[in-house]
Amino acid sequence: MPDSHFYRLAGLPPYVLGQVDELKTRLRLAGKEVYDFGLGNPDRGSPALAVERLIAEAPPARNHRYAPSPGVPAVRQAICDWYRRRYGVELDPELEAISTIGSKEGLGHLFLAVIGPGDTVLVPDPCYPIHRFGVLFAGGEVVPVPTGPGRDPLVELEAARVRAPRPPKLAVINFPHNPTAETATRAQLEAIVRWAEEHDLWLVSDLAYADLVFDGAASPSMLEIPGARARTCEFFTVSKSYNMPGWRVGFCVGNAELVGALKRIKGYLDYGHFAPVQLAAVSALENGDQAVREIVSTYRARRDALVRGLGTAGWTVPSPAATMFVWAEIPARFRAGGSVQFAMELLEKAGVAVAPGVAFGPGGEGFVRFALVEEVDRIDAACRALGLALAAT
Repeated sequence: MPDSHFYRLAGLPPYVLGQVDELKTRLRLAGKEVYDFGLGNPDRGSPALAVERLIAEAPPARNHRYAPSPGVPAVRQAICDWYRRRYGVELDPELEAISTIGSKEGLGHLFLAVIGPGDTVLVPDPCYPIHRFGVLFAGGEVVPVPTGPGRDPLVELEAARVRAPRPPKLAVINFPHNPTAETATRAQLEAIVRWAEEHDLWLVSDLAYADLVFDGAASPSMLEIPGARARTCEFFTVSKSYNMPGWRVGFCVGNAELVGALKRIKGYLDYGHFAPVQLAAVSALENGDQAVREIVSTYRARRDALVRGLGTAGWTVPSPAATMFVWAEIPARFRAGGSVQFAMELLEKAGVAVAPGVAFGPGGEGFVRFALVEEVDRIDAACRALGLALAAT
């Protein structure tokens, strides 16, 4: 029998969500009702115009061949046009834009390309897991940056830089933020760019929730900031804005050196994905504004229903200004048991599945995350069940 010690897997922690998923499966098999707010997986269909483009582009034999690893030219041009319309940012589709197999793959491979042993990286805590584990897979060292309600991004970044064991090479910026739903103003992003210039850091911006903003909130791009492109690349995806998560079309744009590094390593690892899928994303980017407005309206209504329902149940949580998540601090009397135990209790007693905050890093302990992927009537029913369970505990 060969050695079963696999180096990159040895340091992975236990899968925190596994306990919740296992119980959720058992309850469903037993015929129990489960209201599932666990995974940020959009539940409604993709825009008809994207589906129709896929149907039209799938039959021709020319589209059945390997697609270019950086993405078909049309999709790279479409993301550059999107940035010009949305942010007034001009990008070169040949040098400053690349298609990725979802932003998750792109982030992971970018870290693999630019981070190595001894490099330190400033990463939000809590965070979207690839922000942390992508750095660890690449051999780098994560320096957590506390992120969430009431925290100043620049203050936290500077404090993390000072306590880093070596001068950081890169900082990950994620606003609107998953999981806490925090946003940043253009002025805050400008201060971060000036700070990065002062300390000579690369910046990697994750803008996955650019469109999912409410109540007049904004989601500025890092690339809007004068001078940012000298040290910044940014990731966007059609997954959330256009309800296209399974299509796996994302983008990395911005600094030509960073984009080029990702392009080079992807050339060794993949040929790109099915061209008709990329062309369908082109249609979404070019003509999907109405679909985006409808998706945002849906999430706003669900947010309002959940925040209202939790309040009626005796659990007051802030109403997020962005994303498809509600970040909820665990009621005081349940905090001692931690977020995993609390999530298990909600599932067992109320049939409500949520993501334990600690699944997103140590800074998430004491919270749970609700993904807004249930319809309003089911949100109302879930909150009634929660209210009964909380009152009985």
